[in-house]
Amino acid sequence: MHTIFVVGGTGFFGSRICSALATHPNIRLIVAGRDRDKIAAATRALGLAPSQGVALDANSPNLVSVLRQLRVDTIVHTAGPFQQQNYHVASGCNYVDLADGRRFVCDIGSLDADARARGVTVISGASSVPGLSSGVIDRYRAEFLNLESIETGIGSGAPIPGLAAVQGIFSYCGRPIECWEDARWTTYYGWLDIRHHRFPPPVGQRLVGRCDVPDLELFPRRYSSARTVSFHAGFASDAGHLAVWLLSALARRGILKGVGRFARPLTRIGRWMEPFVSDKGGMFVEMAGVGLDHKPRRITWHLLASQNHGPHIPCGAAIALAAKLANGDSLPKGAMPCVGLLSVEEYLAPLRSLDIREIVS
Repeated sequence: MHTIFVVGGTGFFGSRICSALATHPNIRLIVAGRDRDKIAAATRALGLAPSQGVALDANSPNLVSVLRQLRVDTIVHTAGPFQQQNYHVASGCNYVDLADGRRFVCDIGSLDADARARGVTVISGASSVPGLSSGVIDRYRAEFLNLESIETGIGSGAPIPGLAAVQGIFSYCGRPIECWEDARWTTYYGWLDIRHHRFPPPVGQRLVGRCDVPDLELFPRRYSSARTVSFHAGFASDAGHLAVWLLSALARRGILKGVGRFARPLTRIGRWMEPFVSDKGGMFVEMAGVGLDHKPRRITWHLLASQNHGPHIPCGAAIALAAKLANGDSLPKGAMPCVGLLSVEEYLAPLRSLDIREIVS
């Protein structure tokens, strides 16, 4: 049995990952979190033994000794926000996280030498970006003689992610973001540069704004012909999106020193509004350049989710990679961002029972 230790296992994403891994025949799952009562409830709900729940803060100095005592093979780290974290959790065994913090994911290579020496796999950013977005680009890259532009984005559905995820989002509101545009680095500001993106039905048109994600730094290196790489995201509620845009604009002008203190009250308001907001969301990847026929070529990929199934999408990479490790499938040793490690089919395989579908045009 391959022992997998899920940090933040009762949280917004961690609970979904634990539900998917609990029935895997080769996995001994351990659910970890700070709240003892929530851990006990989660293990009961999943049909696990009480010993498969551990009340432990991820920042505890006892983490390494606990992992050794439990003979953990792989850590799945879901407890954000990752923007201000170090790599304390990635210690000694295989490691996968759902980080979206640009520096956290892009700098994971600092652990490469140690990971190789230990013979383990350390993967950061096993989520929609860059895990799924890079898989989409790799799928269609061969259809271009020259891939010149990559534009990606997400429009969420009603469910509000956990407070940690919201704090991560708010960490760059109104703050400068370096983006690769027209083959040079250009400064934009978080959640500004607002625009509309039209998703196919039933999602429809959504407001989206600039966000800081690892793709903005990773993709210009991986797809060297790309002159422009961008990422935008938005909420199911236009009112909610405009509220974040306004806070970001005030922070940009220096009227607010930061918007982190608004994360908790806005999370509460968002959860109150969930029944009145669309249960549908989506993701897009738009690629443009020169096709094999030497003519302009554009491919637009959409992933659409209904019935509030969108929050499962960021979990697909961690579930797929954990299953690969448990099954003894080959993964590279060392530390790396989650780029080029999963095909779109592998990423979405754990989600096939959900109301999620691809549309390509």
